[in-house]
Amino acid sequence: MNFLQKNFKPLLTISLAMALFSCNNNAEKKEEPAKSADTTVVVAPPAPAAFTPFDIVEISHKVKDFDKWKIGFDQDSVARKASGLDFIVIGRSDDNPNDLTIALKASDVQKAKAFAADPRLKDVMEKNGVSSKPDVAYYHVLRFNAESKEKQWVLVTHRVKDFDAWQKVFNAEGTEARASYGLIDVVLARGVDDPNVVHLVFDIKDMAKAKARLNDPALKKLMMDGGVEGAPTVRFYTSSE
Repeated sequence: MNFLQKNFKPLLTISLAMALFSCNNNAEKKEEPAKSADTTVVVAPPAPAAFTPFDIVEISHKVKDFDKWKIGFDQDSVARKASGLDFIVIGRSDDNPNDLTIALKASDVQKAKAFAADPRLKDVMEKNGVSSKPDVAYYHVLRFNAESKEKQWVLVTHRVKDFDAWQKVFNAEGTEARASYGLIDVVLARGVDDPNVVHLVFDIKDMAKAKARLNDPALKKLMMDGGVEGAPTVRFYTSSE
């Protein structure tokens, strides 16, 4: 018996075993469940709601005693609500804490005007100790920063030759530049009755810087470049609450 004959059976046995092992292996592989594709859906966060312009009325007057006046003011909230007026803020002048400006959101300007002209309001004011003739102004708010919560703020009001031309200059200066002077943009509004009246509200982060900027000749030149007519009215307030 030669070498091939002697080893044929063992070789055949090994080959058959390897073939069987290979078949079993393939069968096992076929039986493995297919991996499913990753179907995880990444949901993007909702986009912030678009800002909707709104109208406000500002009432400025002096009072004899703030605390007594505030009680009467709060009691009159039902009448304000009925006229579509929602409370925003009460500012007390830094020069005289009994010199007030009250800002109210107006859902209907005509209703707001009727409320302000009603003799009933005059009686309420007199009863609450209002000691000066109220100054009432109506504005259409184009920008509003609801995130700024500083207690001290400043109102800047002036008239311009052309609102769009002025706004280009204001935008070019930018919010970051104003913030570097301690002035945080809160409100950009224009007059309801005269749309070339600009009304600005800035929260104050640094009073010294803010006052220096508002008296800066460079700012006055910037305002002239924007077509500001006459001297602006600048009033500093502290929130009552």
